[in-house]
Amino acid sequence: MKHLVLGGVRSGKSAFAQEQIAASGKPVCYVATSQVWDDDMADRVRQHKDNRPSEWQLIEEPLALASVLHSLNSPDQAVIVECFTLWMTNLLCLEDETRLEEEKQALLNAVEVFEGDLVLVSSEVGLGIMPMNALARRFGDEAGTMNQALAKLTDRVTFVAAGLPLPLKS
Repeated sequence: MKHLVLGGVRSGKSAFAQEQIAASGKPVCYVATSQVWDDDMADRVRQHKDNRPSEWQLIEEPLALASVLHSLNSPDQAVIVECFTLWMTNLLCLEDETRLEEEKQALLNAVEVFEGDLVLVSSEVGLGIMPMNALARRFGDEAGTMNQALAKLTDRVTFVAAGLPLPLKS
């Protein structure tokens, strides 16, 4: 089962996604895309670590997600990836258009062929006001386009708001 979980900041999407992947009954690998640039992000990472089972394998990969998914591709594996919008930020900050396009396409291909249980977490960024600067607009465009592509490749899509899941595709 491939499942995309969307939501805003502090929407409850992470907790919901973790419940979904834990229910698979398979060994879980948590793939984290964040990079710690400041104290606030360090606190967020610490909270995520505290809120997931210690027996879950952890892989930290800010850029090469497709390679990680290919290495974990097995019907007996459960994987949660958190989160795609941080991954997109990491790629955009490289300021390397070729790498951005290569990683996006490789990731979509890896999701398409993944044989285990896969829960993908991404922020929904298209519900707010139009950003004032070019990079923020580009980020919103890239994240929105990636979320749409992932939604087409997954069996389920759930939007989480105020800790409540709203099925969009099942």
